[in-house]
Amino acid sequence: MSGDEEYLRLASVDNFRDVAGPGYATSDGGRMRTGVFYRSNDLRLTEDDHGLLSGLGLTAVIDLRSVVERSLHPDPELPGAEALHFDASGVPMERLSDLRTREEAVTLMDDVYRTFVTEPHSREAFGGVLRQLSTGGPQLFHCTAGKDRTGWVAALLLDLAGVDDATIEADYLQTNVTTAASRARTEAEIAHHLGADRVPVYEPTLVVRAEYLTTAWDTVDREYGDRASYLRDGLGLDDTVLARLRELLRAE
Repeated sequence: MSGDEEYLRLASVDNFRDVAGPGYATSDGGRMRTGVFYRSNDLRLTEDDHGLLSGLGLTAVIDLRSVVERSLHPDPELPGAEALHFDASGVPMERLSDLRTREEAVTLMDDVYRTFVTEPHSREAFGGVLRQLSTGGPQLFHCTAGKDRTGWVAALLLDLAGVDDATIEADYLQTNVTTAASRARTEAEIAHHLGADRVPVYEPTLVVRAEYLTTAWDTVDREYGDRASYLRDGLGLDDTVLARLRELLRAE
């Protein structure tokens, strides 16, 4: 990746970034390879940002959103990039609309992260995404906010590359920094339509918290024993796919 690409930021898509960060160090002394996989929130692009993304030479744009989410804000076409859809279960709208307290919101998010591990529909989607990514880069994957479904796929990739848990968590939490502007707009909408007193109630659903990621990892350990077994038995990934992903993710 060139110096310009390393610092690529999209004004209209604030949670767009390289999965490898600046080239994260791995626990065995290696580094991650940049310019291979990108993550993002939904692609409501300005003309300038469309040009920047088009210049990356993406081979695929992987959409983790539901049919309803995609219909509200369809992805734009990008030259040379195949549009692929893997519907991973996100935050259920019926539970979101019923929230009354912050505690209920935190419980909801913990439940969402558990379903990433326990729900067959989500496991099928995440397995499909990782198999697709193993075909090579550069590819981009995204959901709506780019924080939960997208954050989980990114965490799995970093773990697979051999990045330590502290770095994985810090990268995951970076979403709260990069999405400050779009989150403020969402909070303003909540205040306008539901009242300012509802913003603190919904706030836990608008951010990422270390607790959510820990909930998912703990569920992996409880249900599968370890992360390798989750990838193999939960997501159905064979040794060839996993080896190819590691090869793509690591610079050496």
